[in-house]
Amino acid sequence: MKIGIFGGSFNPIHIGHAIIAQHIIGCGAVDRLWMMVSPVNPLKVDKKRDVADTDRLRMVEMVTRHIEGVETSAFEFTMPRPSYTIDTLNALQAKFPDDEFYLVTGADNWQIFDKWRNSEEILAKYHLLIYPRLGYEVIIPDSLRERVQLVDAPIIELSSTQVRERLALGQSVRYYVPDEVLGYIERNHLYSQNEQPK
Repeated sequence: MKIGIFGGSFNPIHIGHAIIAQHIIGCGAVDRLWMMVSPVNPLKVDKKRDVADTDRLRMVEMVTRHIEGVETSAFEFTMPRPSYTIDTLNALQAKFPDDEFYLVTGADNWQIFDKWRNSEEILAKYHLLIYPRLGYEVIIPDSLRERVQLVDAPIIELSSTQVRERLALGQSVRYYVPDEVLGYIERNHLYSQNEQPK
């Protein structure tokens, strides 16, 4: 089975993530897509706006249960930290030896892919599905075309950072995140300025 790995902190998940997931599974590039919630990168964390791993998992589950062929994965929470993509992929391949893994990543990451840990090993052992990002040209060398593919997905210029910033300012994020996720954020007072630790 071809399994796509769409990783991220999803802090929080927004409609852009959902649209990309729907497109990847809908275009038939993979048989299943796992939205893999990652521990928040310690170099990127805004301690004042971080939320519990369980909250991020629940919000992703609220989206994936409505997209056939897409599911939520907490696999990276079982990995030693810091967790690198190559380690995750190798661990997945060891656990599911009969499956073929496809890493889903944005064009912005593809531009700096050579700086990723063991990037050559990733390219040698796994497939990449790249979705477009505004302002990032995707050039795939002929030697990699069997393993690297540009997916003609919609370009969505929305980030979790923007969502968190709006919430911290008390601004509406309706239509930025799915309604069910918005309800969860509001009920649990996530990301709001007055809920930030002192």
